Formats: sequence, C-alpha cells, structure tokens
Amino acid sequence: MRLSAMFAAAMVLPMGVAVAQHASHHKAVDPIATAIAAPSRTPTNVVRDTYRHPAETLAFFGVTPTATVVEYAPSGGWYTEILAPLLRDKGTFYALQPSGRYLDGYKTFLAAKPDVYDKVKLVPFPEETASIPANSVDTVLTFRNVHNMVMGGTEGTTFKAFFDMLKPGGTLGVVDHRLPEDRDTALEKSSGYLKVSTIRRIAEAAGFEYVGASEVNANPKDSADWPKGVWTLPPTLSQKDVDKDKYLAIGESDRMTLKFRKPTK
Repeated sequence: MRLSAMFAAAMVLPMGVAVAQHASHHKAVDPIATAIAAPSRTPTNVVRDTYRHPAETLAFFGVTPTATVVEYAPSGGWYTEILAPLLRDKGTFYALQPSGRYLDGYKTFLAAKPDVYDKVKLVPFPEETASIPANSVDTVLTFRNVHNMVMGGTEGTTFKAFFDMLKPGGTLGVVDHRLPEDRDTALEKSSGYLKVSTIRRIAEAAGFEYVGASEVNANPKDSADWPKGVWTLPPTLSQKDVDKDKYLAIGESDRMTLKFRKPTK
C-alpha cells in the first residue's frame, strides 16, 4: 500500500506540474503581440513600430480580440495590418474610411491579401456611416487624423459620429501630433500639430468624458516648430535631402495618446 501510494503521488506531481506549465504558457500568449508579429505585415511598416508603439498603444485603449472596433481613416493600412488579424476570428473590425483619394487605395490594399483582410468591414465615410449600428461599438480609434479634421472644419460632425456608434461606456482612442499649449492656436490650421486642450475640447463638446493620457508615443526631441510643419519629420521628410540626417535623428513626431469614454448615462 505504501509503495502504491508513493507511485500514485509520483504520477500526480509531474502531471500537475505539466498542467500548471501549460496554463502558464497559455496565459502568457499576448494576442496583441501575436498580431504585431503577423508575417502578413509590410516590413517597412514593422520598422516604424519603434515610433508608434502599437502594443502599448492598443493595450492602453483596452482593445481585445473579441471587441467591435472602428478605425477611422485607416488610409495606408498601417494599423489595419495589426487590427485585422487581431480581430479576425472573434471580433469585428470596421474600417471607416473617408471618401476621397485614399478610399480606392485602401480597397486595393485589402484586396491584395484576402486571406488576412476578408473580414474587414469597409465603410465609406460619411455616406455609409449608418451601416455601423448605433451603440454597437466597443472602441473607436483614430491615429494622426484629428489635425486633418481641424484643418478641414469637420471635427464636430466626425466626433459626433464616433459618439453615436459607441456603446455607453465605450472608448474613443486618439493619437495625434502634439503642439505645446503655449503656442499660437493658429498653427493648428497649418502645421499638423494640435494642442491636447483642443482635442479635449472637441471630444467633450461631442459628449465624451476624458479618461486619461499615456506618454507612450511622446518624443521630446520634437520641438514642433519645423519649416513645413510635422511633415518636415519622417516619414514624410518634406524637405527631402535638406537636413535629412537631422530630421531622421529626431524621428517621428511627438504624439499625444488620449483616452475618452462615452458616458453610461
């Protein structure tokens, strides 16, 4: 009996350890990291992870594989390359692309890899926005687009559309080029940079509550006073070879990363 008990204990221990190790390994799998490592991503886009910090940014906004997510103005598809595989099996991904010069290009981008992007729901904005049901979205994301709204005078109607499609308690995540608060507000119409206070004012006017900010996309090397605005810096490098090494050493712009919530009442 004593030998049988010892044998049974010896058998149970490795199995328990194995189960614990399996559970630990399973728990350690990060779906965002897996999506970022997807082989379908464009190599030139992967290089820019060092400036855009997608893992930390999406985690801050609370994006999960089971969520319903809207990305506004995905354009070249940089974040689509991550969000599409992340949400493909268990979530829903709407690409809310403004009509215009980028819409056809985005369609071509999606068509190039149907095995990756076949479940992306492309919605031209504003014409087909109503196809996204009201109060149905967990997270709306917009990366470096609010400055275009401000320059075009469309920020009010666009943020209202975000508010309407989000569930009560849903998240609006905004990343954009940051203008220091003590600068002339007129620069927001031409430089590509915006003040944090400006985006907060726009979001709160649409009904959102401010939740908080992350400095994950900050770049203290960016003084936000360049001859051609934010486009002076990479990746655009509007000055071409003039001071190119200087701008490459600075890197991409200093960016605010802001989180808002649609109130539950």
